Amino acid sequence: MTTTPSTQGYSTSTVLGRRLGGELLQLRIAANLTQTHAAKALTASTTKVAKMERGWVPMRDPDIRALCELYSAHDPGVVGRLLELARIDRERRKAKGWWDDYTTLGVMQEYVTLENAATGIKTWQLGFIPGLLQTPQYVRGLRKSPRRLETPASRKEGDEEFIAARLARQQRLSDDPPLRLQAVLHEGVLRNLPLSVEAAREQLDHLVEVSNLPNITLQVYPFGGGVHQGMNGPFNIISFAEPGAMDVVYYESVLTQTWIEGGEGAATYVELFEKIAGYSLTERESLSLLHTVRKEL
Repeated sequence: MTTTPSTQGYSTSTVLGRRLGGELLQLRIAANLTQTHAAKALTASTTKVAKMERGWVPMRDPDIRALCELYSAHDPGVVGRLLELARIDRERRKAKGWWDDYTTLGVMQEYVTLENAATGIKTWQLGFIPGLLQTPQYVRGLRKSPRRLETPASRKEGDEEFIAARLARQQRLSDDPPLRLQAVLHEGVLRNLPLSVEAAREQLDHLVEVSNLPNITLQVYPFGGGVHQGMNGPFNIISFAEPGAMDVVYYESVLTQTWIEGGEGAATYVELFEKIAGYSLTERESLSLLHTVRKEL
């Protein structure tokens, strides 16, 4: 778990790199071997092994196969998952995309590059429409609200550039193949829009429209649905392959961003998300509520 990506010399610690390194570390510990043993198998230094286990450097397939052989990790599923994780991490490190043109992303750049590489996102939101589903007017309403808390980073952000970056993110929903999005929103999100009536209706209409897309599932957790652990805060689960195989979790507070890189921690959040979705209104019921809220404006 970490709050932000780190840099060291010409290397960068990435979320996927740390996930991969952590899994290799656990395999080494289970095999009761040291970094010296691993270094010998790779004909490398222990410093290189340490960097690999901490996610500082991209990993080559031959090195992963050699370490799996050393650690007696012969399960094709395990080896294949590690190789796929390494491939995605290598591509993410060298990727150049629309995000390079936006200085407003700041600490969110790591997130959007992962989002761009992901196959699916699950998001639970207590206070805001998910960024992937926000209209430009909704974003403007948030940024111009007198109740908005400004941070040193946000003071440097231009509104229109920020909105343009947000719309660029949303292109993943219509890519080929498109990003799969499962969003669960607390009912309060729909009833507390920071907008004029006209703009609020536009945002609700947009939610209705996107809820009909085959790659988007939208549910509402209703008032009176009860208290659960998800009330502690919103979170996103980012997937890179089949469900559960390569999940990482992202959540943020006012001044910090936190990643949970796989393992039992990510699995716990996946289980929590599924429970929240199970307690929520169905897609049909959620769509009906969207129409009801719009009529009440």
